[in-house]
Order: sequence, then C-alpha cells, then structure tokens
Amino acid sequence: MIRFHSPEFFLLLFFIPILYFLNKTRKKSAIRFPSLEIIKRLDSGKPTFAKWMLPVIRYLALILMITALARPQEVEAEREFETRGIDIVLSLDISGSMLAEDFKPINRLAVAKEEAKKFIKGRENDKIGLVVFARKGYTQCPLTLDYEVLMQLLDEVEIGLIKDGTAIGLGIGTAVNRLRSSQAKSKVIILLTDGENNAGNVDPITAAELAKGFGIRIYTICIGRGGLVPFPIEDPIFGKRYVQAEVKIDEKTLKRIADITDGRFFSAGDPKTLAEAYKHIDALEKTEVKVKEYTSYNELYPRFLIWGALIFLMEMMLAHTIFLKLP
Repeated sequence: MIRFHSPEFFLLLFFIPILYFLNKTRKKSAIRFPSLEIIKRLDSGKPTFAKWMLPVIRYLALILMITALARPQEVEAEREFETRGIDIVLSLDISGSMLAEDFKPINRLAVAKEEAKKFIKGRENDKIGLVVFARKGYTQCPLTLDYEVLMQLLDEVEIGLIKDGTAIGLGIGTAVNRLRSSQAKSKVIILLTDGENNAGNVDPITAAELAKGFGIRIYTICIGRGGLVPFPIEDPIFGKRYVQAEVKIDEKTLKRIADITDGRFFSAGDPKTLAEAYKHIDALEKTEVKVKEYTSYNELYPRFLIWGALIFLMEMMLAHTIFLKLP
C-alpha cells in the first residue's frame, strides 16, 4: 500500500496552470534585424512539436518534484496473532439406548456424531478430545488440533465397543482426567447422553464436583425423549423390525451437573434442537484472539526526486541545443 506523509504539498500542483498561463501571456523580447530571411532559414529545421515539447517536459519535472515533497511511502504491515484456545472434550454416550430411532431416519448416535462433526469443523485453535462411555469410560481421542484425525476416530465410534450400560459419572471422570493438567484459559466438557446413570462406581454429582475443582465447565445435552421409543431388531425370519422399549432419562441430574460447574443444560428432542444446542455452546465458548500490528514505511521520494531532476536537466539541455530558441 502506498501513502503520502505530507499530501499538503500536492496543493503546489495548482500553480502549474498559473505558470503556464503567465508563460503564454508574457511579452516576448525582440531584436531588430534588417532582414528575416536568415532567421527563417535557421528556424526551418526545427521540429514543429518543439513549441509544446519543452513545456511538457518542464511541467513533468515539476510534478515529480512536488510528488517527492509529498513523501510517498510504501507501507508494510505485519500482524501477530496471539490466541488463547479452549480445551474441549466431547463425552459421548454409546449405550444401547442410543440405537433408538426416534430421530428418524437415523438413530440417536448417528445424529449425535454428525452434529459433533459440524461443531468440530467450526472451531479454530482449540484442542478437542473425544471420550466415549457405556458401562465404562474410554478415551477415543486425546486432546488434539488435528481435527481430521479426530473426526476419523469419531466415525469409528459405534455401539458395542463397550459393554452396555450408562456410566455418566465415569464419562465425566474420564473427560476430567484429560483436562485436569490443561493450561488453557477455558476447559470444557460437552456431555451427551440419553439415559440415566445405572453403571460405574463414580456418582455423576461427585464427578461434577471434581470437574469444578479443576475449573472445568460442563455443558450437558439430553438427547431424545423418555418413555417408549422405537428400537430396531434384526429378526432372523422377518428381517429388521421395530419394537417399543422404555427409556429412562434423568434431566434433573444433568441440570445439576451443569449448575455445579457453571455450565448449561440443553434438552434435544430432535435433530434440530440438538444442532441448536451445539450452536449455543459454540457461541458461549469463543477463543480469545489478540492482534498486534507492526507497521514499517519504505520511503519512495528519492525515486521521484531523481527522475524529476534528470528530466529537468534534460529539458535545459534540449532548450540550449536541439530546441535552441532564438529571440
């Protein structure tokens, strides 16, 4: 980018038309000759453009010198970004109840995985990890900035990897273990489950208190609805069919977990509300970015000054040689 340090000098350009007008109207000097024949023969060899060429060269030199006075500068700006990322662990329930197809045409787990991918793609500079739990809790992916690897590992998550059950306390505890030594400015667990705690030796409320002790905030998402929901069954004779099964959810505990850790509770009864829950969390947890800008200026006026001086000298040489003007 080019800028001018002293643009007020461009006001001098208005004097160029004045100089041109004064030059045209000034009274020309004259010398008496007994005959003009000699003068005509001397002048006959001059090019016809000599009358306007010298003034054009002179004014061009003036324009360049005035531009030099305005001090053109090339601006070079450098930016240094200082980011303070957020460490996030997705703790995903993969118990058998996540096979429920009340989120038709796909089950709860498939919808949960798709919305988690969208959330991951929308983050920058944040380390994200993945914990899965059923009867036990396991780390599927440690905290990482490699979102491609994270999403590949998320794709590999399926029901049956862990013995069935819903150990919410272990799901939180495993995620806390991943975040407890984090130096990030903000540490977050996104807990997604569709049931009530019925397994594991860690109580969910105790796990939430542990998370609070490490400064970890928990956002709880209850996916699906309680009561009778359709489950697919592979019948060896009739193929795939559906049965209605009872699913119990414990929104009260999930709300309590969020309250203890200064997080928020979300109820996602369909894919749309699940997507909105992730959007709310994305808006609440923003990475802090500080920008420091360094600017340097490269002076360009010597180029204009040198060219202006050279053109001015050229005009003087032409005026006293090729375009010599006789009185």
